[in-house]
Amino acid sequence: MKILITGYNGMLGSDLVETLKNENKHDLILTDVEELDITNFDEVIKVFKNEKPEIVINVAAYTDVDGCETNQDLAYNVNSIGPKNLAIASNEINAKLLHISTDYVFSGEESKPYKEEDVIGPKSYYGKTKLQGELFIKENMEEYFIIRTAWLYGFNGKNFVKTMLELSKNNNKITVVNDQYGSPTFAKDLSKSISEIIKTDKYGVYHVTNSDSCTWYEFAKQIFELANIDVNVIPVTTKEYPTPAERPKYSVLSNEKWENNGFKKLRSYKDALKSYIELELENSE
Repeated sequence: MKILITGYNGMLGSDLVETLKNENKHDLILTDVEELDITNFDEVIKVFKNEKPEIVINVAAYTDVDGCETNQDLAYNVNSIGPKNLAIASNEINAKLLHISTDYVFSGEESKPYKEEDVIGPKSYYGKTKLQGELFIKENMEEYFIIRTAWLYGFNGKNFVKTMLELSKNNNKITVVNDQYGSPTFAKDLSKSISEIIKTDKYGVYHVTNSDSCTWYEFAKQIFELANIDVNVIPVTTKEYPTPAERPKYSVLSNEKWENNGFKKLRSYKDALKSYIELELENSE
């Protein structure tokens, strides 16, 4: 298949490229902001008509949740207008579109895993722009996949696991929020799921995360345990650790629809984290 990927240099993008290359049966067109500015429709349609991809995978996004509160124009252009442009252009050349969205489209007021059709209500500007991106795609095309994922980490780029490991080098005491719940997701595992669904015509919105859930505090404890690092992790409340953007208290996503459609359930986040830490420590030696 001829696949165009946006944001290929990012955390998820780089793992996705590796996964698809390993399959040895795709012609990949790799773009980042230098090769394709998704906020510029004229540029998007020109590239699409020249390259004629069968599938477009959009992993380009402005994911700095707190940064979105102050850089609202940038956030809206990248997270909302970008997907709209990709949807219109994909439709015009009859290509499928797969777009990555987020658990932050939900309010976080529930206490059971969110299903795809549950009421949305983002609290942060990041969540609002990602939701608008979803809506623009739905308005402008029929053959699309929207994958909402959560708490993503991987080898390329900033993420919570790397931040914790970095902090532990100069601190013997670290405070971490213990009243926000989610499902940490390994970018490599998500990449495999993406490679699986694009071979089908099972269109729609899906929640795809590693199985099981925890708080950030519990996640941090497991990171240090697996990395064999002795550090005192202190649980704090969201109120004690205020941030510019409001995070959902509970944003665990139900993967039931994914499994019911015949796709492989992702392993527990604990197993995924173990694999990641082992490889991360190997690479740092």
